[in-house]
Amino acid sequence: MWWGRSRCPACGATLRPRDLVPLGSWLALRGRCRYCGGRMGVWYPLVELAAATIGAVPFLLLPGPEAWVAAVLGWWLLALALIDLVAWILPDALTLPLILAGLLLAALGAREPGLPISTPPLLDAAAGAVLGYLGLAAIGWAYHRLRGREGLGLGDAKLFAAAGAWLGAGQLPLFLLAAGVLGLVMALARRQELRAETEVPFGPALALAFWVLFLLGTPA
Repeated sequence: MWWGRSRCPACGATLRPRDLVPLGSWLALRGRCRYCGGRMGVWYPLVELAAATIGAVPFLLLPGPEAWVAAVLGWWLLALALIDLVAWILPDALTLPLILAGLLLAALGAREPGLPISTPPLLDAAAGAVLGYLGLAAIGWAYHRLRGREGLGLGDAKLFAAAGAWLGAGQLPLFLLAAGVLGLVMALARRQELRAETEVPFGPALALAFWVLFLLGTPA
């Protein structure tokens, strides 16, 4: 993810900078690879459009430093959501630094009370991280005991912990409710037949709820 080059999914050709201009390259090439003519799915411009929206919204709603924090957080969460959609995994390389970043921001907010970014008190952030992880991990453990199969992965619990660190323990119930509703909406949007055994990636719903609640809690 960090060092690899973008390649055509059809022929494997390494894509050059002119092939990677957000939205522009896909439109100019009419959704096809420059080298083999293979189709480049609509997935790519949609992801680029989502990234552009995530970058623009904070600067329309928030001033200066907090807008940058919200944008970077949104891009980080977008990466997690997309990885979970494709690979059904929330990698530690992205979730664990997010927990640490939330705790560091809370510590900075404790030292600088005038910080424009809305951060929970450090103890609240630490409690949010611990309770977030243990709470979702406990739900996953109980589901596995009752049903004999995995219902929630530990990656979900780690992302929940990250949200607790950024939002505070008091926001966890609202966060879980919002993520649950969004998860149901996303499953319905995919036209899945929802039954007890239906598998739905929870990461995208967690990521979107996390970002929206952070935006709403940051002073304009």
